This record gives sequence, C-alpha cells and structure tokens, in this order.
Amino acid sequence: MSLRNESLQHFLEAASLAFGQFATAPEARRSIGQFFAALERPGTARAGEGSRLPVCADLDMALSVDTSYASLARLIEGFKGIEPMLEWRRRTKYDHTASDNFVDGHANAMIIGPGGLEERSDLWLGVTLMAPHVRYPDHDHAPEEVYLVLSEGEFRQGEGDWFSPGIGGSFYNIPGIKHAMRSVDTPFFAFWALLADRPH
Repeated sequence: MSLRNESLQHFLEAASLAFGQFATAPEARRSIGQFFAALERPGTARAGEGSRLPVCADLDMALSVDTSYASLARLIEGFKGIEPMLEWRRRTKYDHTASDNFVDGHANAMIIGPGGLEERSDLWLGVTLMAPHVRYPDHDHAPEEVYLVLSEGEFRQGEGDWFSPGIGGSFYNIPGIKHAMRSVDTPFFAFWALLADRPH
C-alpha cells in the first residue's frame, strides 16, 4: 500500500471533518461518507512542481477569511500546506454565460483526481478560486457533487434562483444538473467533491 504525503494526509483529515460537519443534507452526507471511505485507500502520487495563475494573487485574501469554526480554520491551514504543490488551471470550455473577465479571473486546482496530487478516476476533490465580480459559466457533469464554501459568493442550480450559502455553507448537486457560481465584492473560494464512480 502506498503511503500518502504527510501534508496531503493532514489536509484530507481536515477536509473529512469539515465536510462531515457542514454537509448536512441526506444525499450530501451519503455522498461524502462514501467519498472519504474510498479515500482511505491512497491513489498514485503525482510528482512535480505546482504552478499558479495570475488570479492566485487573490489567494491570500481568500484564505484570510474570518471563521469562528475550528474545523474550517484547520481546513484552511491544511490547504496552505499543500497549495505550493497544486497545479492551478483555467477551465477551457465555457460559453456566453461566463463573464467577460472569466478567463483571467478564475482558477481551479485538482487535489485528488485527474492531474491532482493523487491521480485517480473514482474521486475528484478540488478547489475553485475567483477574483471579485466573476461569473463562472453554466456547466454540468455526470458525477454527483458536494460543495463546501469558504467565502461569500452565489450559486445557482438548474433554473432556480441564485443563493448564498455563506462561509461554511454546503450543498449537493445531483448528477447532470446545470449549475453555476459567481463571486461578489471579495474573492471566491470553494471546495468540491465528486464521487465519480458512484456504486449503483
């Protein structure tokens, strides 16, 4: 059995606690339970240096969010420990629903999953960072998804209204639902966990 990088293991333990505390909807709890149970078996570690994009200049502000929850403070500290190893990337597929400043105003990093610190296809755990006043395009994907939000910001599911989960907010996306997000006056920062191979 391969051993996991200590910093990554520390982050994943913090993520398990934080998602476990805030993902309270029944479907989200089930999904997260399966997700972190599967994570107990490490994937293949990726070697190499991390890389940043221009929007990462907003990262320090995003991570300085004031939270009264010890689990979120631990999650942020754990993330700081792995961030230098992450490869930040732009989304390459987008349409007219994206704001004009989207390309340089956003970055995604895969922590677990394709191109992540741990290469695997069954689980994807990543993070999205956006500069203020950026609208992420409408998108959808087959895997179900649970968000854990660590900033102010707004989300939309299907044809519903925009809603603000707030810091520590969490919600569940059913497989295939169209969804989007947008930042407000401050940088946007959120984690997402996708159970790519959900047992049926």
